[in-house]
Amino acid sequence: MSTSSLSPQTFGLPWPDLNDGLSYNDVVKSSDSELTLIEFYSSKYKSSAPLQGWLQRIRNGQITVGGEVVRDSNTILRCYFFVWILLFLCYACSLCIKQDSYVFFLNVMHLVRVGSELVYHRLAWREPDAPYLLEVLYEDDDMIALNKPGGLQVLPGGLFQQRTVLTQLLWRQTQKIHHLACQESHPVPVHRLGRGTSGILLCAKTKHAKTQLAAYFADGTSHIGDDSDTNMKLHTIRKISKIYRALVTGILCEDEVIVKQPIGTVRYPGVAKGLYVASPTGKPALSKVEVLERDIQKNHTIVQVEIQSGRPHQIRIHLSFIGHPLLGDPLYVAGGQPKCLGSDFVDESFADDGGFKRPTKPVPGDCGYNLHAHQVVLSHPSSNEVIKITAPLPLVLQTREEIEELGSVK
Repeated sequence: MSTSSLSPQTFGLPWPDLNDGLSYNDVVKSSDSELTLIEFYSSKYKSSAPLQGWLQRIRNGQITVGGEVVRDSNTILRCYFFVWILLFLCYACSLCIKQDSYVFFLNVMHLVRVGSELVYHRLAWREPDAPYLLEVLYEDDDMIALNKPGGLQVLPGGLFQQRTVLTQLLWRQTQKIHHLACQESHPVPVHRLGRGTSGILLCAKTKHAKTQLAAYFADGTSHIGDDSDTNMKLHTIRKISKIYRALVTGILCEDEVIVKQPIGTVRYPGVAKGLYVASPTGKPALSKVEVLERDIQKNHTIVQVEIQSGRPHQIRIHLSFIGHPLLGDPLYVAGGQPKCLGSDFVDESFADDGGFKRPTKPVPGDCGYNLHAHQVVLSHPSSNEVIKITAPLPLVLQTREEIEELGSVK
């Protein structure tokens, strides 16, 4: 692959039309022994496809058992432990009936699937459109800070297995190895940033940096408690602080709001592990919201949000909880709840690849809102030097004063 003719601060390769597909490996456990192939997959991976979808995948030859393609959905699975016991008993029986043990062994192997390694081969597919260019905001031997565009997923998941930040980092490092013959591992993101969120994404280039940066993020979350005054002062001693810029619906009356609403999960169609929402029984979360500009005519407000914890979708949930969801957010509404909670009915129809069709209700990865990770201040993982990283603001998130200042500079 060739590199695009871009400035040194920007990198990225265009996505191929189809990804490479995926392979999911399993080993049959004793608790799975005696299950049929279809029982194993339809029960263990029921969130991936309905029963008929898994039957289609098996008949298509997308499942291998012990390295061999198996198209019979009623094939019985056995773990190695039970197979060896069975073979021992068969051998003993062969001696009793004076049958050639080798012939008896072959007969038994014909009846029993010895291979306990299962592999589901997911066919290649075209992933939804996503940007691919990444801007480098800061880089040294330990870490790299990227300006992630909205619409690009950070890590593989769901429909996005190739079109991610992680893939572009891997491709970039592969090119470096090819040209410089270096053996460094590729950088890895150390925190979450929603697909629809733009801005600063920190990535570690060494194991030490990864451990340190991950600890910085975990430390802020672990200190969240009931005393908001105490917690909002923690940023003075914390190793990292994060400031976001957001555009919300409505006009916030207060200039500053402290939100300490816990965040938990509820069952939700299309989200296997549950949807994060405002919940009194959830985990503690703390956000500081400051008004930067009110637009009475358009009925929206530009705010700055500093988070002292890092719960999934925390800013979206907290802003909607106080009655001012992000403008254009397809999922969360006032109260920190989803627009469509409704019933848990699951459509059993399936797509061409056997998997469930895309949910009709909004899901967390849907975009449309304006949320930007604007500034990060942290202690360098190796030198402890304080570093401030800033990602340029999208025009829609700039105040009138900021726009005028930029115009005068030009």
